Amino acid sequence: MPSTPRADLVVAIDGPSGSGKSSVSRAVARALGVGFLDTGAMYRAVAWWCLERSIDLGDRAAVAEAARTMPLALTTDPDAPSVVVGATDVSAAIRGSRISERVSQVATNLGVREILVGRQRELIAETVARTGGCVAEGRDITTVVAPDAAVRVLLTASVEVRLARRATELHGEADRAAVEATRDQVERRDRDDGTVSDFLTAADGVVTVDTSDLDFDGSVAAVLHVVDVVAGVAR
Repeated sequence: MPSTPRADLVVAIDGPSGSGKSSVSRAVARALGVGFLDTGAMYRAVAWWCLERSIDLGDRAAVAEAARTMPLALTTDPDAPSVVVGATDVSAAIRGSRISERVSQVATNLGVREILVGRQRELIAETVARTGGCVAEGRDITTVVAPDAAVRVLLTASVEVRLARRATELHGEADRAAVEATRDQVERRDRDDGTVSDFLTAADGVVTVDTSDLDFDGSVAAVLHVVDVVAGVAR
């Protein structure tokens, strides 16, 4: 049964690749009975839009203009989140390796970030107005997008655990070959994105939740505990 959130509850969750922030954030939103926003999906959607239109991701001005004008729509229902560009549902397409290998070029574009941060703030406000709250996840939510959120969490895990999780997600297993095939994508993404946001160290007032030794349910419970303690949510 969902908890009873306060009327304007915003939970901001940041973390590196493989920390589990997307799946955990969705489950937390579901448990709280509020909306869910995957901000990383927005950067992926811009990458997809540009690649479909042969826009050079290295052309920062052109990519920023694409981010400004693209017809992007997101649903914030944690039970059925979707990403639609124009008339195309790209929810699955943006998760493929084609996008994962290139999205950092979009995410490190400061012009794109400025545009999408504005949209993210609007979506959070709309979601709060509609559902009473929002769990927003990404890499700079606790520090840039929603620094005044009632609850701010840095979700992390050891590199080995994160690699194993992402390898399982992408390859269906986490043997040595799968982990090595995943390593460059994960470590390079964190390294590149780390040039524009710090998602490996908790800022002042941000609670770190290390999920290295937790399973999925335990990770969700740990974040919900932080919400309970920090925001006084009735459960």
